Amino acid sequence: MPKNIAARGHSPKPTKLHKLSIAGVAALGAAALAFSLVPDSGRTTTDDAASTAPVAYSGQQIKGVESGVAGTSGAELKARSIEAGHKAAADTAAAAKKEAASQAAAAKKKAAAQAAAKKKAAAQKKAAAQAAAKKKAAESRAESATASRSTHRIQMETVAAKTYPNNLDGWIRESLDIMKKKGIPGSYQGLHKNIMRESSGNPMAINDWDINAINGIPSKGLLQVIPPTFKAYHVEGTSWNIYDPVANITAACNYAADKYGSMDNVNSAY
Repeated sequence: MPKNIAARGHSPKPTKLHKLSIAGVAALGAAALAFSLVPDSGRTTTDDAASTAPVAYSGQQIKGVESGVAGTSGAELKARSIEAGHKAAADTAAAAKKEAASQAAAAKKKAAAQAAAKKKAAAQKKAAAQAAAKKKAAESRAESATASRSTHRIQMETVAAKTYPNNLDGWIRESLDIMKKKGIPGSYQGLHKNIMRESSGNPMAINDWDINAINGIPSKGLLQVIPPTFKAYHVEGTSWNIYDPVANITAACNYAADKYGSMDNVNSAY
């Protein structure tokens, strides 16, 4: 014999949805009862419209409301939270990337500045070294030029040192050069003429017969000068030997310049 499935002891347990449906129906019943108790004179046009409108609430509608509330407070809020977290992480990563790029640019700029400063210092050092080398080379050239000029002067002086032959021509020419420096007048012809008359060109000639010889002071040399006259009219820079040809000529010409104006003016014994 089949069991009675409608028995009280085996009825299903009410769910949350059933409870909401029951509560909704109860609320609607209470509302309808309240509207029915209001007098007709107190009702408005709106109340009439409201009372005539059908009101139907089902479990499906309540379930939809429950589902909407649950979605907003749960999965949607979680999704929004995750999205906000992702956005914050992306913003943080972007800021970190931007900061790293800024630091890299600053480091690159600093390295470039240091490299430029190092290059500039090297260039200045090189320029200073080149300037020092150039100055040293100029000083060396100046020293070489000075030494060269000195050597050249010495050579010129050596070359300029005039020599004279050891004969009558050389003696007359050397005497004339000395006389010129001392301001003593005379010419080659005047000297040569008087020398040949007085001694025939013999530097060792001596007169032992004239009045000077009788007086103990004979005339000597190319121009027959007595010792006191030679001593008095001796020209500085020449020998003190009365027989020295150059010394004898210059002393005699110095005496003739004083007495006659020049040896050129002497045409006989003087």
